[in-house]
Amino acid sequence: QVQLVESGGGLVQAGGSLRLSCAASGRTFSQYNAGWFRQAPGKEREGVACIGQTGRGTFYVGSARGRFTVSRDNAKNTVYLEMNNLEPEDTAVYYCAADLIAIVDPCKPRLFDVWGQGTQVTVSS
Repeated sequence: QVQLVESGGGLVQAGGSLRLSCAASGRTFSQYNAGWFRQAPGKEREGVACIGQTGRGTFYVGSARGRFTVSRDNAKNTVYLEMNNLEPEDTAVYYCAADLIAIVDPCKPRLFDVWGQGTQVTVSS
């Protein structure tokens, strides 16, 4: 089983950009579908974007569509989330997750088995 470590979170002004990274340990990461999820205070964890094993299949949830881009580099065992035009509503802890059989669409947290520890993203107005 892989282990995941997120990085790249921080404080940014509205309209700004951040790039999150998720580094995976283990040689079989290319066999896993992966996703980015987030959880704001007092809210349930929700999907942001998911990506298939090869990187060709992606799915975006809600407001992430058109502003965020998910990608992966299997040679580096890393998944990325490029976030542009950030809004205060994007403030949350962002988690990376992976699973051998979870489907990319509909990118639901309950379908993913392996989770990172999360990275805080705060967008100020």
